[in-house]
Amino acid sequence: MHASSLSRRSVLAGTAVAAAAVSLPLTQGRAQAAATPATSGYGWRNAVQGGTGFITGVLFHPSVRGLAYLRTDIGGAYRWDDRSGRWIPLTDHLGWDDWNLLGVEAMAVDPAHPDRVYLSLGTYAQSWAGNGAVLRSEDRGATWQRTDLTVKLGANEDGRGCGERLLVDPRDSDTLWLGTRHDGLLKSTDRGVTWKAASFPAVPGATGQGITLLVAAGRSVYAGWGDSDGTSANLYRTADGTTWEAVPGRPTGTAAKVPVRAAYDRHTRELYVTYANAPGPNGQSDGSVHKLRTTTGKWSEVTPVKPGGATGDGGTDSFGYGGVAVDARHPGTVVVSTNNRWSLVDTLYRTTDGGRSWTSLKDKAVLDVSETPYLKWGADKPKFGWWIQAVGLDPYDSRHVVYGTGATLYGTRDLKHWAPQIRGVEEASVRQLISPPSGEAHLLSGSGDIGVMYHERLTASPSRGMASNPVFGTATGLSLAPAKPSYVVRAGWGDNGNGAFSNDGGRTWAPFTAQPDVAKSAPGPIATNADGSVLLWSFGTANPAYRSADNGAGWSEVASFPKGAVPVADPVDPTRFHAFDTTTGTLYASTDTGRTFTARATGLNSGDTEFQLVAAPGRSGDLWLSLKWNGLYRSTDGGATFTKVASCRASYTLGFGRAAEGASYPAVYMVGATETDTAVYRSDDEAKSWTRINDDRHQWGWIGAAITGDPRVHGRVYIATNGRGVQYGEPAR
Repeated sequence: MHASSLSRRSVLAGTAVAAAAVSLPLTQGRAQAAATPATSGYGWRNAVQGGTGFITGVLFHPSVRGLAYLRTDIGGAYRWDDRSGRWIPLTDHLGWDDWNLLGVEAMAVDPAHPDRVYLSLGTYAQSWAGNGAVLRSEDRGATWQRTDLTVKLGANEDGRGCGERLLVDPRDSDTLWLGTRHDGLLKSTDRGVTWKAASFPAVPGATGQGITLLVAAGRSVYAGWGDSDGTSANLYRTADGTTWEAVPGRPTGTAAKVPVRAAYDRHTRELYVTYANAPGPNGQSDGSVHKLRTTTGKWSEVTPVKPGGATGDGGTDSFGYGGVAVDARHPGTVVVSTNNRWSLVDTLYRTTDGGRSWTSLKDKAVLDVSETPYLKWGADKPKFGWWIQAVGLDPYDSRHVVYGTGATLYGTRDLKHWAPQIRGVEEASVRQLISPPSGEAHLLSGSGDIGVMYHERLTASPSRGMASNPVFGTATGLSLAPAKPSYVVRAGWGDNGNGAFSNDGGRTWAPFTAQPDVAKSAPGPIATNADGSVLLWSFGTANPAYRSADNGAGWSEVASFPKGAVPVADPVDPTRFHAFDTTTGTLYASTDTGRTFTARATGLNSGDTEFQLVAAPGRSGDLWLSLKWNGLYRSTDGGATFTKVASCRASYTLGFGRAAEGASYPAVYMVGATETDTAVYRSDDEAKSWTRINDDRHQWGWIGAAITGDPRVHGRVYIATNGRGVQYGEPAR
């Protein structure tokens, strides 16, 4: 998951938020074998992939055995349930209008009140993004109260692995601190109900980092400052909750420019701080680890290995430092992580003597990823990790260490054997979905970062991992031939080709033997016609589309195809393709297997940036045009004319599934609005009427990329989410 560019906000003075407290219900997690029932009569659960996103924070509760929380950059927060051995999602109730709140900037727990937990939410700090919010719970996240902020947070911006930026004051459980990126320090004295700007000596700069961490050390609070130039103060503290001062004797230089994380050893009264020359997770090339004896103010450098050495292949071992955790049971026992160490691979270092000597836990690590095979990324074995900025050490078990990566959370109970401790966490940003009409798999998915997966079971991570030969980082296209469902094609961002085909329904793949030159720089959506004899590949608004009639061996330009459009094949007639040009509001059609396209319906709504053209299965010329701002339209004459569907006010994504018993037309599934609420709907009568099938506990933020029903199981629907993986629902039986 990659951050957008940063924006700058001015320092806020005076009241910082408008309190709007409402009670919000929350999904209650269960074992994977049981779906979560919705009030609509539907049960919902994830199609298991296992992690698939950046774990930005993990927090063990200091006074409750087996209680922990986890945050992600775009996929919400979770609570660990020790009895079931899985993570319980805590923010699935956030709906379409609150999509920006699925990114969790920080978490906090109250050591004196175990049931209290707090989240600060806000994915982007850009001008187009909404403001942040703080959720507070008195029952470990079963229900929430919410306060909307008037400042923006950046859970998917640079520095999202820093923190935590939210803290319960060690002197007073009613007082909370919240560090922001552009608006200084906020303070609440009523357990997060209202917030005001607090006096803080540093002035936010243009980096978009601001306060990077807040940590309690005894009765004092320390704050990391990410806008330092490497010579000015980057660590502050308050002893009285009112006056903040720069910590004297601080480390200086670019290796100690940005304080990333901090942890306090209450036995030795030492504060350990990891530093880097950039906030991460990308861009770090230098870093260090220091400790501060809080009783004397003495600093000591305890860096395990200094960046800058040789890698053995002529390169330089550049990296920063990220996560840090102290052992609550053993004084001087600390674990820190490297970050952005691509050549020699990131590791965890552990010390038992306060940093005088360190051991790399990677060196003797045995990794078992059999539960989530995709972590091999097409190689023979997995990496120990990358993007490691979240590290946790169980306060009740000194050998239980966990660390987050860009895709999973690894855990160990013996400091040697590691496996994903990720059950229940699903963070994929899903782009494409196919439910084949026959074969072993009921689902194929295409996602950001993890390419295409073949789901032979919905309750276990795909055994083949990510589709390989070649491996794609992000999938841009996925298409199945309806009359030959064993034939599937995919496109995406890959190092060894950008397109591939399968003759066994997506189990195994072979790369196209050739591809257009533009494919490497602008791979886009791809479609195969009804019998799999022709491929049509689109490459963005600046490039023409290309056609292949020999399974990707040769390609010819299709000049008449509207640039940037998504090719859609007729599911019955192999000679027909369609495409909608949103810039002009024109439907184009081809009747010569994609060689040429001509305009058919014109004057349709134009400029809708979120639209889909979908062909109804088993019918020729039956097209549905889903438009975010303008609703739903249907054509039964191959796109010559369209009629608006009166029952729909807004449509974001549309799909089809098995018809209801006694019905002759496939079930229609839609993410959209029939009146006011954006929700998930099913129609069994060709969109004359709709039934909402999700509820307020199951919303998952923005879910506008793809939806499809299962052609073999009436009522089963698959939904692509932006950060909560593939959700699938079935009527309760």
